[in-house]
Amino acid sequence: MTPDKTPLALYVHWPFCVSKCPYCDFNSHVRDDVDQQAWRDSLLADLAYEAQALPGRTLGSIFFGGGTPSLMPPATVAAIIDAARAIWTPAADIEITLEANPSSVEAARFADLAAAGVNRVSLGLQSLDNAALKFLDRAHDVTEGLGALDTAQRHFGRVSFDLIYALPGQTLPAWEAELARALSFGTEHLSLYQLTIEPGTRFATDAAKGRLTIPNGDTAADLFEATRAMTAAAGLPAYETSNHARIGAESRHNLTYWRYGDYAGVGPGAHGRRDGLATQRRRKPENWLAAVARNGHGIEVEEPLSPYERASEALVMGLRLREGIHLPRIAALAGGTAPIDWPAVARLEAQGLIAHEADRLRVTEKGALLLDAILPLIVRDAPSA
Repeated sequence: MTPDKTPLALYVHWPFCVSKCPYCDFNSHVRDDVDQQAWRDSLLADLAYEAQALPGRTLGSIFFGGGTPSLMPPATVAAIIDAARAIWTPAADIEITLEANPSSVEAARFADLAAAGVNRVSLGLQSLDNAALKFLDRAHDVTEGLGALDTAQRHFGRVSFDLIYALPGQTLPAWEAELARALSFGTEHLSLYQLTIEPGTRFATDAAKGRLTIPNGDTAADLFEATRAMTAAAGLPAYETSNHARIGAESRHNLTYWRYGDYAGVGPGAHGRRDGLATQRRRKPENWLAAVARNGHGIEVEEPLSPYERASEALVMGLRLREGIHLPRIAALAGGTAPIDWPAVARLEAQGLIAHEADRLRVTEKGALLLDAILPLIVRDAPSA
């Protein structure tokens, strides 16, 4: 299917957090005071601008990300959902996800968020070990986190939660025990991320000064392989590098990204892809707010992508998925020939890292561990002008 025939996805970015986590490089900010009415009006204005650019579409999903969108007033969430449903035709099974922190204060809003139209929550538990939560500088402990999970499961039909592993000093038996406990809670989806040291974060500073060391490659590989095996055995196989779900319970919103469909992004720093255009909003909350007041939208970048750029983006995103990519689609985006280094593919296939099956190309289970190294080998350089 071509992007214009698939449901549209809407991403809404709420940039505020109570505190900044030391591992986080997302566009998140701590502010003592937020003018809630101004933010609601500005998000709705930014959304209205996207509506003009994407008329007549079916809306398949809405995703409230951040930051910490569970800090949003439920009335603001409801206003955005209502506006989006009025602008576009909502799919009968529209997925509306909100990321939430597992504090008791935010969990108390879950009933109101469900009433606002949210039907799926992604909970940032991050760990089931209090020492690890302290290391990650999380505001909740395990008891509070599991209480929030219980509340979420009572109010939302679909629940996912995140865990971070490959922490300093974490052993394979300890992670296997933690993951087994996580799988026992019966959620349909888990996002399981290895800790990475991102530039500009507090952890990057600590690592540079020798105060933090994450597991080496062999240990990280063992943890990754155990994660894939345990989730598959529990009926939540990996459908993407770090995401695991029961069959049919995959995040439809994120699948739009990975399958390179159209998505509108509103709010500070939000990215979008629509009709061959790349969009990006201003990152700093105050700058975005001023831009919306001045222009009626927060866009900083709105530029066409070349056929090569579209095809290579679709290639890189799609190979993150277990299903891989549809080669005729990639060729169509490229305007004729997919930007694939076929001799490199042949070498990788001989090593069991890539599978080329009819009109599909995918990374194998063996190759999934080496995805970051494989992708640069596969994507052919842009043709010279």
